[in-house]
Amino acid sequence: MSVRALAAFAALSVMALSAEGAKVIHAGALIDGKGDRVAGPATLIIEGERIAEVVEGHRAPGPDDELVDLSGQTVLPGLMDMHTHLSFEFSRRAYLLEFQQEEADYALAGAAYAKRTLLAGFTTVRDLGDAYNVTVALRDAINRGSLDGPRIFTAATAIGTTGGHADPTNGWASRIAGDPGPADGVVNGVDDAWKAVRQRYKDGADLIKITATGGVLSVARSGQNPQWREEELAAVVAAARDYGFHVAAHAHGTEGMKRAVRAGVYSIEHGSYMDEETMELMKDRGTWYVPTIMAGEWVAEKAGIQGYFPELVRPKAAAIGPQIQATFAKAYRAGVPIVFGTDSGVSAHGDNAREFSLMVAGGMPPMEAIQSATSVAARFLGIDDEVGTLEAGKLADIIAVSGDPVADVTVLEDVRFVMKEGVIYRHQ
Repeated sequence: MSVRALAAFAALSVMALSAEGAKVIHAGALIDGKGDRVAGPATLIIEGERIAEVVEGHRAPGPDDELVDLSGQTVLPGLMDMHTHLSFEFSRRAYLLEFQQEEADYALAGAAYAKRTLLAGFTTVRDLGDAYNVTVALRDAINRGSLDGPRIFTAATAIGTTGGHADPTNGWASRIAGDPGPADGVVNGVDDAWKAVRQRYKDGADLIKITATGGVLSVARSGQNPQWREEELAAVVAAARDYGFHVAAHAHGTEGMKRAVRAGVYSIEHGSYMDEETMELMKDRGTWYVPTIMAGEWVAEKAGIQGYFPELVRPKAAAIGPQIQATFAKAYRAGVPIVFGTDSGVSAHGDNAREFSLMVAGGMPPMEAIQSATSVAARFLGIDDEVGTLEAGKLADIIAVSGDPVADVTVLEDVRFVMKEGVIYRHQ
């Protein structure tokens, strides 16, 4: 092809691209994810998958542009949930379903839950423990554009100790339980810890999730006891660092929390019985707190229903639920670094935004709560150069709600518009 022909082809290509036009969003009000106030009317120019420009007032679209009229709504960055479980959703039958469902059942359910989460306005999530590594495949399918769902950072299968919260055979008869090992998420000793981390690297995980203490919903007596020796925790953190992972630590009890923080975990999940000493330790080490208040509310409510949980689980659920709300309030006042997370999959997927009202009830101002799920969450994940705020150059992850979420944070529970990377998934 001649130079003249190449130049003509390039010119035609540019014309074809420009003919596609931009998406021009007229926002009635704007929360950009970093400022401390709601701004007035604004226009967002979306070119491809990114925000090209944000300007005050409503700029008229060009002849080839698409106008997206959100002039009666408040526009925000896509929300982020740092603690989900997309491969399942808890129910009265959950313990029985472990023996009835195939890997494909978990995968198909995960695809449905992912779409529901995206349509609720959550464009990025961290998945902290799945079944059969299905969220690795789910993440990849969403990234390829094969499925609709949020951007996923997954821990794949969580890691615990024998009989611990992540032991998948808790409550099983010994004749079928076997002796699960690191590939199954069960470690006992330093060598096992290294092997488990390396296995998650092989499996394609993005981070590591451990269960540093007992849990509420596992069929085991204690929800608080420390379940890792300090040398085991140090080993899993060291291995994770070698492989570029951060470590999220499920922890309810104080001693297990302290051991995990001293070992260098990146985040404490739930933190139900966190005391002042632990709070100071977390502040000193820069350890994040992911509260999951709504999970506590949900399990406490279900504990009041006869037969919903096994009797071994029921008292744990009744006690820990209210405790999480109180701990959040103390941790916020103490200045512990907090990022938004719900434990959805315990409660229903798509209800994630209920967490905002619980955070506000615990003393966090609405704008701070919103930022905990936008710019703060993006910084927590290390992707704040791409998402978390509405500004030129960022990926166009954008949602809209009717009303002012700073005046009434519950409006975030009814998202009317969802865009992820420039593609519109919901527009009501």
